[in-house]
Amino acid sequence: MNSIKSTLPGLILCIILAQLGIFLGKFIPSIGGAPLAIFLGLIAGNTFAKSKKFADGSKFSESDLLAYSIVLLGGTLSIKTILQLGVSGIIFIFLQMLITIVITMFIGKKLGFSKKFCALMASGNAVCGSSAIGATSPVIKAEDAEKGISITIVNLTGTLLMFALIPIANFFFNFETVQTSALLGGVLQSVGQVIAAGSMVNHDVLEMATIFKIVRIVFLVLVVLWLSKEFKVKQLENNTEFALEQEAYSKKKNKISIPWYIVGFFILCALFSLGIIPPSISKIFKLISSKFEIVALAGIGMRVKIAELLKQGPKASLYGLFVGASQIVVALLLIKIFI
Repeated sequence: MNSIKSTLPGLILCIILAQLGIFLGKFIPSIGGAPLAIFLGLIAGNTFAKSKKFADGSKFSESDLLAYSIVLLGGTLSIKTILQLGVSGIIFIFLQMLITIVITMFIGKKLGFSKKFCALMASGNAVCGSSAIGATSPVIKAEDAEKGISITIVNLTGTLLMFALIPIANFFFNFETVQTSALLGGVLQSVGQVIAAGSMVNHDVLEMATIFKIVRIVFLVLVVLWLSKEFKVKQLENNTEFALEQEAYSKKKNKISIPWYIVGFFILCALFSLGIIPPSISKIFKLISSKFEIVALAGIGMRVKIAELLKQGPKASLYGLFVGASQIVVALLLIKIFI
């Protein structure tokens, strides 16, 4: 009961901001309701809604509602749509992630950051933002401060890229569906950012970009296992006691799971493809998913704190910008080759 009471103020505010964004979007169709909901959330979260009483509700909107939206989206897509990625699409995602990890580790080392911090930044940028950092942090035994700073930088970098990629996609691809989707789904850090950016283009791009992003999230297990092995080997060379502790921890926590909403997405997708979910129900799923989605975008905006970016200082901010810029360049080259 207490959790519901603490969630309501922020949730209600996100719903109001989302509806206001939709209303204003009718008068500014070139921008649309989704980005306006993010802007309104950004303004609210950094002005009158900075109070902690809105925190639980905005977090619920950003994470839980977004997860429900993704699951329901699965009930509107067939396996045929997902297969449009093809082998070349999967190769693109794999190489984009691999190169992002290598570049992020390299840039971080040159800027003088610790290897653990670089690993958190690498997983967050390569896979799925905060979720990837949360999965990576315990297996490499990162400090809480490193985890907090990396989450802040990765999320803020993704927020900037969310808007920057739209004109880039227009310039290079003229908003062609698959190439634009590959750029958004292959570069942006969180699912919410992918959905937000896709909604600024059109619904087809939103759906396809989400699929590209989901493929990245599926690879999370491999990234975390690789980083765990990498750090275990390095620590074994320098500190046998640490390595033994890490091995014991790994055995205790050996289950690295894919987020539940990805599993739910594929289950509903399979049910829709088999005809078990009829088109009439699929339309309802699509409507509810879009409503949840725009409320989630308002929550995402509310949880971007400008003060936190300023607090990190120029060095950490530059790290995020350098990584983000390199992701764009790599993605453009790979899309030209594979997509």
